[in-house]
Amino acid sequence: MSIRESAPETVVVTPQAPGWLVGLAGAGLALALGALIWAYGLQNHLAAAQQGLTAADQRNQALAEKLEQTNDRMRAQGQMLGQSVGLTQKQLEEKSNQLIAAQHAAAASTARLAKAQDETNKQVASVQTDVSSVKTDVGGVKTDVATTQADLAQAKTQMSSMMGEEGKMSGLIATNHDELEILKHRGDRNYYEFTLHKGQQPTLVSTVKLQLKKADAKKSKFTLNVSADDRTIEKKDRNLNEPIQFYSGKSPMLYEIVVNTEDKNQISGYLSAPKNAPQPISIP
Repeated sequence: MSIRESAPETVVVTPQAPGWLVGLAGAGLALALGALIWAYGLQNHLAAAQQGLTAADQRNQALAEKLEQTNDRMRAQGQMLGQSVGLTQKQLEEKSNQLIAAQHAAAASTARLAKAQDETNKQVASVQTDVSSVKTDVGGVKTDVATTQADLAQAKTQMSSMMGEEGKMSGLIATNHDELEILKHRGDRNYYEFTLHKGQQPTLVSTVKLQLKKADAKKSKFTLNVSADDRTIEKKDRNLNEPIQFYSGKSPMLYEIVVNTEDKNQISGYLSAPKNAPQPISIP
């Protein structure tokens, strides 16, 4: 029996990398791929931006050229305008300065006018205030005049007429000084006030002489001598506010005597004469 010897077996061992190292390599690969994609995109964006900048530069250059052309045209037009009106550039500048100065002067003048207008408005307001005050005063005066007129009307109503001894109706009889002033202002007749004392010589009142002969204050009666036209008439036992009538003159005219007040041995009143009666002779 033969014994076969077996040939020795060869074992091949393949080395393997650790798992964590494989994972790290995969992550690095993914990161590198992402960075590559990002760089590519950024490059595209930069290219687009560069194209936009280039286009903007071109547009700016075109605008600058157009602006320069416009300036050239304006300078040329200005020169042509100056030549057409016979003005040089210096003269144009002088004209411009003159216009500016005129505008400044106009502005200053406008300011002065506005200030003057403001002052005028204040003065007008002050005058209006004064006018309002005057109107108020005038209104007060009108009220006073109306009151005075009412008082005069009332006084006229209170004054009465009486039948005189000569058979003639007397005019309005004033019973005091205020009523006599009203009669004077009417201007219908001439009025002369008097005061007589008992025992005195005859007193000349207008063209008539009056003399008090008797006064009885208790009974309000008196006796009076009236001298006119070279004759004397006794008016005996007359009453206060009684019209004492008599005629005097070449063409006889009616006179009236009214006594308003009486004291002891004294009377006061007035003489009423026609407007066309002789006037008393004034001795200088």
